[in-house]
Amino acid sequence: MENNTDTRIDIRDFHLDVSQAELDDLLERLARTRLPQAAPVDDWDAGTPNSYLRDAVDAWTTSFDWRTQEARINAVPHFTTEIDGQHFHFIHVRSPHAGATPLLLAHTYPGSSVDYLDMIDELTDPMAHGGRAEDAFDVVIPDAPGYGFSNPVVETGWNTARVARAYDALMRGLGYTHYGIHGSDNGAMVARELGLLNPDGFLGLHVLQLFSFPSGDPAEFEKLEPQDYAGLEHIEWFQSVGGYNTMNASRPQTVAVGLSDSPVGLLAYSELFNSFGNGTSLVPLEKILTEVTVNWFANAAAGMSRSYLDNARSQAGPQVNTAPTGVAVFKDDFQTIRVFAERDNSNIVHWSRFEEGGHFAAVEVPSLVAGDIRAFFATVRAGQ
Repeated sequence: MENNTDTRIDIRDFHLDVSQAELDDLLERLARTRLPQAAPVDDWDAGTPNSYLRDAVDAWTTSFDWRTQEARINAVPHFTTEIDGQHFHFIHVRSPHAGATPLLLAHTYPGSSVDYLDMIDELTDPMAHGGRAEDAFDVVIPDAPGYGFSNPVVETGWNTARVARAYDALMRGLGYTHYGIHGSDNGAMVARELGLLNPDGFLGLHVLQLFSFPSGDPAEFEKLEPQDYAGLEHIEWFQSVGGYNTMNASRPQTVAVGLSDSPVGLLAYSELFNSFGNGTSLVPLEKILTEVTVNWFANAAAGMSRSYLDNARSQAGPQVNTAPTGVAVFKDDFQTIRVFAERDNSNIVHWSRFEEGGHFAAVEVPSLVAGDIRAFFATVRAGQ
C-alpha cells in the first residue's frame, strides 16, 4: 500500500466531564427501573435474569462511584481527531523508554477504549513491573466509529476494513512509521484486516481470536486434536446464545431505541461481559458497570450495534493474511482452532494458551495479555 505523502491530522485534547445533570438523569432512570416479568426459573437460561439486574442496579445506585471511574479514565491522555470524515476519540500514552514500539490496541464489543486501562502501565513501562526496557510500547487506543466517544457515526459503511484503514491513518498522523496491533473480538477482526492491508512498516498483529471456521473439506477434520472438538462445541454453544449478533446485523436501529432509553436495558444487552451467565466470566461487576456507563453517557448503543450491519453488508470475499500473526487462546473464550486459522493466516509465528481468563481477558487477566503481547513482538523483532 502506498502511503499518502501528507499524513497530518488535526489532534485536539479531550477530557471526559459528565455533567451532574447527566449523572442525575442516569440515577433517576435507574430508580424508576421496571424489570420484565421474571422467567419461570430466574436464571441465565433465557437471558439476563432479574436477580442479576436487581443486584446490579442496587450496586449502580449505591456503591458504584462514577466520579472515581471518570478520574481513572482521565488519568491518561485523551484526544480526538477526524479521519475519513469521522470523529475519532483515542487514548495515546508514550513510553518513558526511548525506542518504544508503537502499538495500537483495538477493543471489543460491547467495550471501548476503557477495555485496556489496566494494561497501559505494564505496556508503556515494563521496567516498573519487572520487565525490560526493550519490551516497552507507545500505546494508542482508539474508540472504533460508533463506540465510546467516537460518536456519532456520520455515514454508513464503517466495516472492519474501513476501520483498519482509518487506524493506519491515525498511526501515520501521530508520526509513527511502523507499528503493530493487538485486538480482541471486534478488535481482533480489525487487526486481521490490518494484516490483509499490510501497510508499509506494519509489524504484525496479536489477537485473542482468529475467527476461522470449517470450510467443509473432510481433510481439515482429520488434523483436529481433542481440544479442537471442544472448541467446536464452544462455538456451537456461543451461536445458540449470541442472538445479539443477528439483531445487530439486521435491525440495529430498532434495538438501539430501548438500549438508548434504558440504562438497565443496555446492561442486560451487554450480557457478553458475563459470558451469558455460564459462570466463567472473571469481569468484576464494577468494571462491567464502568463499561456500560461509558456507553450510556456516549449514547453509543446505535453505533455499536450498527457496526454489525455494516460488516454484514460488506461484500469482501475470503483472503489470506500473510502478516506476522500471534494468537493467545484463553480457557473460557472462543477457542481458535489452529488448523482453520493456519488455512486463513499463513504467517502465524506465535501461539499460546492460558488456563485462566475468558473473552474479556484484557479486563480479567491484564498482566497475562500484556505479557503475551510482549512475547509476540519480541518474536517479531528477532525475526527481522
